[in-house]
Amino acid sequence: MTTPVAERVEKRRMALRMAGLRPVQIWVPDTRLPGFADECKRQSGLANESDLADTGLFKLMDDALQGADGWAA
Repeated sequence: MTTPVAERVEKRRMALRMAGLRPVQIWVPDTRLPGFADECKRQSGLANESDLADTGLFKLMDDALQGADGWAA
């Protein structure tokens, strides 16, 4: 006889809790909504404009890259 789904789910959740984990609910944007892509483009444009206006950002990034030698194989 098979175990009911709810029982299996509860058993799995208890095992995860015993392993020191806890469930977390995460809300994310609904990518299916009309206008989602347009809003992404709008926000990306704002971020790009902000980056271009921040002349110190390029120096910071270049300085950070100097210390990254040998990080990747």
